[in-house]
Amino acid sequence: MSTPDFNLLVTLDVLLVEGSVARAAHRLRLSPSAMSRALARLRETTGDPLLVRAGRGLVPTPRALELRERVGRIVEEAQAVLRPAEALDLTRLVRTFTLRTSEGFAETFGPDLIARLGGEAPGVRLRFVQKPDKDSAPLRDGTVDLETGVVGETMGPELRAQALFRDRFVGVVRIGHPLCQGEITPARYVAGRHITVSRRGLDKGPIDEALDALGLERQIATIVGGFSTALALARASDLIACVPERHTGALRREMHSFPLPVPIPEITLSLLWHPRMDADPGHRWLRGCVRDACAAT
Repeated sequence: MSTPDFNLLVTLDVLLVEGSVARAAHRLRLSPSAMSRALARLRETTGDPLLVRAGRGLVPTPRALELRERVGRIVEEAQAVLRPAEALDLTRLVRTFTLRTSEGFAETFGPDLIARLGGEAPGVRLRFVQKPDKDSAPLRDGTVDLETGVVGETMGPELRAQALFRDRFVGVVRIGHPLCQGEITPARYVAGRHITVSRRGLDKGPIDEALDALGLERQIATIVGGFSTALALARASDLIACVPERHTGALRREMHSFPLPVPIPEITLSLLWHPRMDADPGHRWLRGCVRDACAAT
C-alpha cells in the first residue's frame, strides 16, 4: 500500500471549513484550478465526493461532516509538533482574542479581566461579541476564541468546557417598589407583573413550573432576549425581573434584589473553547485569566 500524501490533510481541512473551492484556494494561495485538482485527488483518496453541488454552492457529504472535526484536530496537532517551542512572552504578545458572552458577563467580570491583561500583556486586546444563541460554529471555525454559558444538549460534543462558578436566580425590582419591603411570599410575588427572559421567546420556565406546583401563576407582561434588557425595563417600571445573581452583579447596582419565594435550580456557568486551542500558550494563559477574574469578583 502506497503512503498517502499527508499534505492533502491541510487542503481537506480548509475545504471542509470553507465549503467552497474558490475560498479555499484564496486561503491557501492557490489557483481555483489547482484547488479543483486537489479536491479530485481527495475524492479519489477517500472514496467519497466530500463536497457536492447544491444549487449554486457546495454542501458536505455525511462522510465530510464526520471528517471535519477529526481532520481539524489532526492538522492543529501536526502544526503544534512542527512549531518551535517558545516560552510565552506576554510583554511581546500582540493578539486580539474574541470572547462570546452575555452583556452581564462583560460588565461584571470585564473590568478586572481587562485590567489584568493590560498589566501583563499590553499588546493583547479583547473583543466582546454578543451571544444570540448556543451555536458552536463560531468556536469551530475560529471566529470566537472563548465562550461563556451553561452547557446544554446543543453544545458540540468535541468542545472543551470548564466550570467557572455556580449561580442562583434572584428577583430584582427598582428601588421603591412594593417588594422592597416585607416578606416576599409566593402570593405577593405572583401579584406583580413580570419579565421573562428567553432567547426563543418562551413564556414559561422553571419559575412557572415551581409556582404551578403551588397552584399559582404569574402574569408575564413582556418577554425579552437578555438579562440586561430585563433589568433595564425593571429599573424604569414596576415590572419584576428574574436574573442570575453573580452573572449580573454590575447590572443590578442601585436596584433591589431578593431571594425567590420558590426553589429554583442553580446554574453552572462554564468556559467553552475548541480543543484545537488546548495547547496554544496564549489561549491557555487567557483561560486562566478568565477563571481568576470570575473567582475574584
